[in-house]
Amino acid sequence: MKKIITLVFLASFGLTNAQQAFKGKGDAKFNVGANIQDGGSGIQASADFGLGENFSYGFVATYLLGVDEFSGIYGENTYANVKPEFEDRVDAKFRINANLSSVIGVEQLDIYPGLSLGLHNFGGHLGGRYFFTEGFGVFTELGFPIAKYSDDKEVFDHLNNQVTFSIGASFNLD
Repeated sequence: MKKIITLVFLASFGLTNAQQAFKGKGDAKFNVGANIQDGGSGIQASADFGLGENFSYGFVATYLLGVDEFSGIYGENTYANVKPEFEDRVDAKFRINANLSSVIGVEQLDIYPGLSLGLHNFGGHLGGRYFFTEGFGVFTELGFPIAKYSDDKEVFDHLNNQVTFSIGASFNLD
């Protein structure tokens, strides 16, 4: 029972002291968290900068730490216990977001759909940030490719060309 009371207290404290998630022009946010996807998991870091009341641009980078080895036949080649190289594990993207906190009327929550142009594909994302204090919050994001640059001739092309899920901490930089 003590755990339940403590959890309710912390949740209500976080909700009553929550801060504005997106302030518009001049706003700056930094996210860092876990990247989870099929065939591997890793870290994601992103930064977003406000350009207007509901518009921002930013950058996102991911690096896959734990990646499944591949053994078998792919295309015309046979592979045995092959691990991906650095360029197969890393991805960097420029992105634009439509920040909807003022549209939905909840200042502490920023829902942001957007588009990204990266090293491996052109894609989209849907994310959300919730700020507990002026400087700290949490984020979650779902990313997906729309058009990829390769024609799947390499074993690990799928690593940066699939749906990804990210979750982590968000920090206010302004």
